[in-house]
Amino acid sequence: MATISGVKREDVRKENPLFSRFRVTIETPFYGNNVVNVTSLKEAYKLAKNSPGTIVTDLEIFEPEKLGLDPGSKVLLFNDGAVYGRAAAARRILGQKGVNPDKYASLLREAVYNTRYRNLYHAQAFVGLHEDFIVRAHILIPEGYENLLYNWLLNFQPVTETYIEMYRRSRIFENEGDIFVFSDPDWSDPEHPLGLSFFDTEHNCAALLGMRYFGEFKKGTLTLAWSIASRNGYVACHGGQKRYNLPDGRKFVVGVFGLSGSGKSTITHAHHGDKYDVTILHDDAFIISLEDGSSVALEPSYFDKTADYPLTSPDNKYLLSVQNVGATLDDKGKVVIVTEDIRNGNGRAIKSRLWSPNRVDKFDEPVSAIIWLMKDNSLPPVLKVTNPILASAMGATLATKRTSAERLPPGVDMNALVFEPYANPFRTYPLSHDYYGFKELFESRNVACYIFNTGYFLDKKVTKELTLSLLESIIEGSAKFKKWGKFSDFEILEVEGFIPDFSDEDYKDLLEKRIKDRINFVISKESERGGFDKLPPEVLESLEKLIVELE
Repeated sequence: MATISGVKREDVRKENPLFSRFRVTIETPFYGNNVVNVTSLKEAYKLAKNSPGTIVTDLEIFEPEKLGLDPGSKVLLFNDGAVYGRAAAARRILGQKGVNPDKYASLLREAVYNTRYRNLYHAQAFVGLHEDFIVRAHILIPEGYENLLYNWLLNFQPVTETYIEMYRRSRIFENEGDIFVFSDPDWSDPEHPLGLSFFDTEHNCAALLGMRYFGEFKKGTLTLAWSIASRNGYVACHGGQKRYNLPDGRKFVVGVFGLSGSGKSTITHAHHGDKYDVTILHDDAFIISLEDGSSVALEPSYFDKTADYPLTSPDNKYLLSVQNVGATLDDKGKVVIVTEDIRNGNGRAIKSRLWSPNRVDKFDEPVSAIIWLMKDNSLPPVLKVTNPILASAMGATLATKRTSAERLPPGVDMNALVFEPYANPFRTYPLSHDYYGFKELFESRNVACYIFNTGYFLDKKVTKELTLSLLESIIEGSAKFKKWGKFSDFEILEVEGFIPDFSDEDYKDLLEKRIKDRINFVISKESERGGFDKLPPEVLESLEKLIVELE
């Protein structure tokens, strides 16, 4: 079995690397006499359906039996209050500068103690959908938050006989215990106004306190699974991956990496007018093996925005549950959802794996190309990066704009350009691990690297249609890249109306500024959080070389 669920009595010792004071504190309440074990998705559905505030819509779940639900199961809607996004500022990671172990150990003990008069639900699921990588996860959620429990089981893989058998055959990860996530959405502390997401990732445990937005539970669990993967020969990927099965027999596997709103899901699920035979791995969470370049999906379902899907959209056929959207009656008196972010930003839905008709959980074929999706108006619609060091460095300085999926502290500029390395704000291990992992893919496995700007080039919008057509030209091998200016490691596919003009000093100044922004970001990592995310000197050197070549 992949992770350790039970420990021999003689191994229940302080010296056992499975244990830490945080792991012991977080795991212990799972065995309390106030805990109810929820052992099936059907049971979780009934609890959520009857939970106060749940809206049982008249939208029926498509083929519920295939998902472990009863015939006639309905799409459930549950709304949070003011909060409808994640709070990155609430994250505290054990081992990072400023995270006092004694302080947080005491805080967590008190948080656990204060749940003793409440009923708690314990559910289990698998993260990872192939015997190469499948780990067991446990979650503890208080009564009153049944929809969080149900959504967590919908998002990950509930424990069924099929997956129990897969787990029995799975690759064993030495010294990796099961994932444990303790939560109390009602917790509050004046020192943590946005709540607290505490991670002891080396021991695969977390506490989510004062959090009720489901995205915190999804990403909190994935955070721990990605950490296990990173320690065991994989590159953790917050992105989408698909395979193009071409008529000449070639398989082109592409991974796209970007934050919410960058086009990650759009590209992953694009049908391209049905002119390709396409297979989907996942649009948000997967891992790539450094040993053979294969990839494994971590989740069966999809957590998607509802903003682009009005009620009559055919994609809504695959809804399982909905969060933070409105409800109304249709002309036949049926309860339906009101999407398109009318109620608030970042309305969300969990969609069935059946949304992708050609869905698999593992690609045996090695990844062919990685695309960094950026929103940086100094960049043309597409660039090819030919140097492995620069390719990974550009991923480490992936530029984007903030979105409504984030819950930000007061005073933070929503419109400022920000850098999110590898589009993964959920990393809890040193950034250098991902840098070396992606560099190895580019260097040792000859994976191609592209940058797609899905925002604006100067003041001209790069449309979804243009982005998809550029991707198609790359897949088909018709894209004609050429040297970009004086850069030795960048190539450009020129697109009419989007060609950078190096004789324009204003443009050169803008591009230079954005490169220097990246340089400053890398320099900041040398001291930020005690240098936890410091990158190797070659990253800075590759970016400084761009400044020299631009002049």
